[in-house]
Amino acid sequence: MNDKTWNVLVLCTGNSARSVMAEALFNILGKGRFRAFSAGSHPNGRVNPFAIEKLESIGYDVSGLRSKSWDEFATPDAPQMDFVITVCDNAAGEVCPIWPGVPMTAHWGFEDPGVSGSDEEKRASFHKVFEQIRNRVALFAALPLDTLDRLAIKHEMDKIGHTPVQS
Repeated sequence: MNDKTWNVLVLCTGNSARSVMAEALFNILGKGRFRAFSAGSHPNGRVNPFAIEKLESIGYDVSGLRSKSWDEFATPDAPQMDFVITVCDNAAGEVCPIWPGVPMTAHWGFEDPGVSGSDEEKRASFHKVFEQIRNRVALFAALPLDTLDRLAIKHEMDKIGHTPVQS
């Protein structure tokens, strides 16, 4: 069995909620197989407090989380990504930088959580989207990546992106 650690970059426009939660879930559910990062095309400069609250509730160390630009990952000295996944429709439609190493890409769209309502309604929205992200990351983490070729992995990534989001 191959002990490769796969680098995953999760993108969203603001890098404040969905991409950050996906980064954490890849790091948790990947059990060492993935080293995940997140970034945004137009980062808003802070991680949404409801995303932090949700991640803290599952015991994830949020101390290193920050909202950052995808430009940090397009430099020659940045970690070389194996996979780049967009999680919001705006980021999926934007022109991305050229990623070193030519990673496989996919779009896994999720609604923007907690944009309106009371704090309890926002928490419920974050929980719903978190579970949807968890479901897709779990499907990806279960793939036998070491035995699949690039075309098969890309097919599976796209198939996961079209998996109905349920929570």
